[in-house]
Amino acid sequence: MLFQPAIIALLMAAGLAVIMLAAVTPFAVQIIRHWDIGSGSERQLAFERRTYLFSTLLGFVMVVQLGALLLFVFNADRLSVMFVGAMCAVGTLNVNPWGFPALLAQIGVFFLASTWLAINHIDTQARDYPLVRIKYALLLGLLPALAASFALEWQYFVNLKANVITSCCGSMFSGEAKSLASEASGLEPQLAMGLFYGALAAALGAAAWCRQRPGRAAGAALAAASAAAFAAALAGVISFVSLYIYEHPHHHCPFCILKPEYDYRGYALYVPLFAATAAGLAAGALQPFAGRPGLAAIVPRASRRLATAALAGFALFACIATWFILDSNLLLIEP
Repeated sequence: MLFQPAIIALLMAAGLAVIMLAAVTPFAVQIIRHWDIGSGSERQLAFERRTYLFSTLLGFVMVVQLGALLLFVFNADRLSVMFVGAMCAVGTLNVNPWGFPALLAQIGVFFLASTWLAINHIDTQARDYPLVRIKYALLLGLLPALAASFALEWQYFVNLKANVITSCCGSMFSGEAKSLASEASGLEPQLAMGLFYGALAAALGAAAWCRQRPGRAAGAALAAASAAAFAAALAGVISFVSLYIYEHPHHHCPFCILKPEYDYRGYALYVPLFAATAAGLAAGALQPFAGRPGLAAIVPRASRRLATAALAGFALFACIATWFILDSNLLLIEP
């Protein structure tokens, strides 16, 4: 299994990210301890040259981690044909105990990487690099997260055995299963729709507020509303949106909608949702730095752009989900 091209690419991306951050760690410690933009010393000049190089390389590493999440899910779905009992990515991820932890870790890395990229961007926009200590301190915190994600991926891929009989999505999202997924699939359609559209409306309102008047309160509201909308959106996809796509009242799998027989509709849902959530979280993460010298104009401008991206992403997600519902022949709620 390790010789599958997608698996090699994923392990290389995760491994190189860990190696890169580990290699940068000594330099990051020096930056945190000795950075002084007002100094004209030879050491400070060397810091300034090297930090520009490292920030560029690390930015590339973080962008690769964003794409790795999509490749991980795509690969899990593609490999489902190799395992007895698997119908979609759920079966592949259930082949051993490391599958879903690896996926959750990859999702966490996606949001951490996107937030770091936003902080790095505004730091490079300022002339005096006011956040250089903070972003390198964040890198020290990111290293354990990336190492854990790599370890989980390694365990998952190494322990993939083609002779294992796995469980399909029907057992995971059934009412008999004891998990958060089964709880979400068991929600009443009216309640699920209320939570779904209510959370999205709150996220849209917070994004509009942050876009018009960026500030700490608006940023915090957008970050919280984005996280809540992300959770509600996933629960909504499991509980009722997927049913309308499948036109089947008992098929709740959020992964089968990624398959070609359903026209890859899952990607049309998940890409704007993840992008909007990342933008909303990043907008909130930037607000504490708005009062720093050199960032008074940069942070509000960046926050408006991120809030606009979050607004567009959540609106697009809501419109696509609603279209799938209206275009379906399934009727869950009597008019």
